[in-house]
Amino acid sequence: MSHVSLKKIGFRYDETRVLGDISFEVQKGEFFGIIGPNGSGKTTLLRIIDKILVPCEGSVKIGETDLYKIKRNDLAKIVGVVSQDFPPLFPFTAHEIVMMGRSPHLGKLKFEGKGDLDIVKRAMEMTDIFPLAGRPFGELSGGEMQRVLIARALAQRPEIILLDESTAHLDIKHQIDFLNLMRNLNREEGLTVIAVTHDINLSSLYCDRILLLSRGTVHSMGTPGEVIRESSIEEVYETKVLVDKNPKNGVPRVTLLASESRDYSRF
Repeated sequence: MSHVSLKKIGFRYDETRVLGDISFEVQKGEFFGIIGPNGSGKTTLLRIIDKILVPCEGSVKIGETDLYKIKRNDLAKIVGVVSQDFPPLFPFTAHEIVMMGRSPHLGKLKFEGKGDLDIVKRAMEMTDIFPLAGRPFGELSGGEMQRVLIARALAQRPEIILLDESTAHLDIKHQIDFLNLMRNLNREEGLTVIAVTHDINLSSLYCDRILLLSRGTVHSMGTPGEVIRESSIEEVYETKVLVDKNPKNGVPRVTLLASESRDYSRF
């Protein structure tokens, strides 16, 4: 069953085309990755799915419903977002930031109840930040801030979660902990995950299917084994790589190859 579908999406910033003729479907309960070099349109694509940007052409559906017929508050009950960008540093505690994830579920003039507090506590425990609950958000490290924003998205209890380089500020332990959490929620509770990442190897480890973008268009799409090939990665990223199989699980693994000489005239 299709959970998110995009058909012939095009987008421009002024006269600059960013996306053109993008079509794909993400199935309910799928872990779907989007990769590609800087400027390929990955974040723009997520912002279109989150209704932050409106495409110049094409359509987006959540289930059978046109995205642009869904009210913003209702969409926030369905779609959660974890961005690589931190919000302005207002004097909120980590707990208050995570509690903001419950806002779409509260009516006007309605305060959070015990159920909301329990959901927030659980989200903070899952992301290993409950001990930071009373700390001002602005005093946290970059990695701690990112985990607070992840917990806020989980507190929304969304059906779909959009991850925009959400592991960029995390150390290796918390990268793996977070992605294992996403995979468990994906497998056990049917959470649909759409993840933009620069880390091709992480996408290979966790994603059911991958979309490879190149200059705002679809280069290829399929399983990690179908997409992560030496010829494709070298063509799109314009760099030499070795693609072999991870010895533990057999998924594609990308190794960068250092060049003996480098042409700096392009910089």
